Amino acid sequence: MHNWRNVYQDKIVTAQAAVKKIKAGDRVVTGHACGEPTALVNALVDRAAELSNVEIVHMVAMGPAKYAQPDMKDSFRHNALFVGGSTRKAVEEKRADFTPCFFSEIPRLFTENLLPVDVALIQVTPPDEAGFCSYGVSADYTKPAAECARLVIAQINNAVPRTGGAKIHLDAIHYLVEQDEPLIELPPPKIGDIEKAIGENVARLIPDGATLQLGIGAIPDAVLLFLKDKKDLGIHSEMFSDGVVVLAEAGVITNRKKTINTGKFMATFLMGTRKLYDFVNNNPAVEMQSVDYINDPCIIGQHENMISINSALQVDLMGQVNAEMIGSKQFSGVGGQVDFIRGASRSKNGRSIIALPATAAGGKISRIACELDKGAAVTTTRNDVHYVVTEYGIAELRGKSLRERAKALIAVSHPDFRAGLTAEAQAKGLM
Repeated sequence: MHNWRNVYQDKIVTAQAAVKKIKAGDRVVTGHACGEPTALVNALVDRAAELSNVEIVHMVAMGPAKYAQPDMKDSFRHNALFVGGSTRKAVEEKRADFTPCFFSEIPRLFTENLLPVDVALIQVTPPDEAGFCSYGVSADYTKPAAECARLVIAQINNAVPRTGGAKIHLDAIHYLVEQDEPLIELPPPKIGDIEKAIGENVARLIPDGATLQLGIGAIPDAVLLFLKDKKDLGIHSEMFSDGVVVLAEAGVITNRKKTINTGKFMATFLMGTRKLYDFVNNNPAVEMQSVDYINDPCIIGQHENMISINSALQVDLMGQVNAEMIGSKQFSGVGGQVDFIRGASRSKNGRSIIALPATAAGGKISRIACELDKGAAVTTTRNDVHYVVTEYGIAELRGKSLRERAKALIAVSHPDFRAGLTAEAQAKGLM
């Protein structure tokens, strides 16, 4: 291989000089979540006055997403593949767009030119001896975007952990911006009594030797609290966080019993604190791959005892799941929920679990509803759901008639709502 060091020096520019290459009307894909190249995004936002109609595409933004502010609407238009806290208002006010898509299929939007990529802004480690940079905490759609982009600008950051798996050679990067800064961190969620009760119920469905996919937030973290007595668990998940590190250090997660990628923590992105980033750094047991591999239901289904754990906003009495909308407002997105539910369905002894608190709005609204909110999308169909778990118990829906489903779901709703739900179900002819 040629000596990359000479080429490296030729490609180094400032963030300001690099983003000068972005033109009006370009589609720019940024690294995902905690892998956002903040120096590059900030430099791009600083150019707002010179730009018009630049489309910025990504899933969850963990940074401030200044390009989605009202005063930026002529310069930038955000296209959200998943809506987050910093982009929700822009989508709601129609200053930004939302594009529905399974997480596993986002790479195809780029590779099949449904969303041709002009510029990829990525954040990577410094190169290794062979000139390869690790994608660190975001391989997911970041790697496919970089492989399809006309122009690749990389922030080289020593704070990015070097993870196994997905990598990019310096030859494939057009401009390098050396800027060290702390990675964006996701603080651990607060876990209350309700989450603990849900976590304990979910843990009852997880056998020794199972491979886990965990969503994000207090409920998946609460589940991990109740797995300390389990043996030889594995991880094949779109992401994992600090809670997994605790169980790995305690010897609970060994990945030894995984049917494929045995011995490996497999993920497509990571969100957590420095504790997580230090754990994965140069850890030969951690492998990051793009989302079209990790979230492919055919890959997921090759694991025996695959357990997928995801949350939802609402479940109706037929078993339909809304995990992304509050009424007709887009709150988040489908993410990898359906990818993993379908993968777990294909798995020998696999189980998919939807876990959610029984109520919302301080107990005023039942999340188990006779019908989904008017205007809300169905994220996961009633045909796909195995288990629905609340703090009040476990409803198994597989093989259950509509009448049996309604009864099982009412039984795990909040006691205050059971009589009303029963009356509604009877009026609707479900029971």
